[in-house]
Amino acid sequence: MRIDHAVRWIRAPAETIYRALTCRDAVQKWLPPAGTRGVVDDFEPRPGGPIRITLVFETPSDTGTRKSSENSDVVRGEFLELVPNQVVRQRFTFISDDPAFAGAMVMTWLIRPRAGGADVEIMAEHVPPGISSDDHQQGMHSSLANLAKFVES
Repeated sequence: MRIDHAVRWIRAPAETIYRALTCRDAVQKWLPPAGTRGVVDDFEPRPGGPIRITLVFETPSDTGTRKSSENSDVVRGEFLELVPNQVVRQRFTFISDDPAFAGAMVMTWLIRPRAGGADVEIMAEHVPPGISSDDHQQGMHSSLANLAKFVES
């Protein structure tokens, strides 16, 4: 079982960060990594609530690494756990015919308050083998940078 993670200190209160993680419109703005735009089709932040997100890439893949089409990744999932101002845990399945992207990946966002802001950690468990570690790290760090920019402004 592969686990990827990334951490960033963000200059905002835990409450503000938690709201950004649990508000559909906010997620659609900050979550997409550099070079993508996001479309949040379903988003009900409650245990068992559905999530469906499409990431549309500015340029088609020249390596065939997109999961759903040559220019998009689509995930469907559900919220597993919500602890206000501390934890958002979700399970995602990629919509793909490629078995390298099969299985459910669990994403956990941990918010740990500390002076002047909070550390935000993303942990991805059961990462499908079709997602390269380097690409995933780059994407997670980009999303954390976007989150920081969104909540710090």
